[in-house]
Amino acid sequence: MVAVPSLMAALQARADRAQERAGRLRDQIAELSGQLSAVEAELSRLQITRETVDEVLADGPGAAGSGDFVDAEAVVAPLAELVPVLLAAQASGDATVTSPAYRLILVAFAEAAGPLRCKDVCTAVGLGTEANHTEGMRSKLKRLVDRDILTEVEPGLFALASQAEGGR
Repeated sequence: MVAVPSLMAALQARADRAQERAGRLRDQIAELSGQLSAVEAELSRLQITRETVDEVLADGPGAAGSGDFVDAEAVVAPLAELVPVLLAAQASGDATVTSPAYRLILVAFAEAAGPLRCKDVCTAVGLGTEANHTEGMRSKLKRLVDRDILTEVEPGLFALASQAEGGR
């Protein structure tokens, strides 16, 4: 009966190898599922963006309802400057810059005709201009300066780095 224990050991070894292989395959499936979810989320955002742009462009002049002329390109073009900034922040995993609060700040700068002061940014994002709001905003703006997204053109006056370089 010497063959029985070695047969059992061989079966156990084979089962162990199959279990290891199944575990590796499960890990690969989990990783691929995560990647698929991320790509599907990106596709969803792109589809929503495309639909929004199509709606804005389809509305055409005078779509504001008050008889005002709406230039879709003038609305979308300033925001286009933010796309590379947000994509770079997302690629580097910078959750600060991609957070809703910071995106509002960046939109305020993209839509501005020139550099902004802290109080201007507070007003643009719907905050008050009290000291606690402006000081909190100042620290956010300084973080964006540290990341080379904004530049401080003079003390207390901030602009998008891309606008400051382009001489806008």
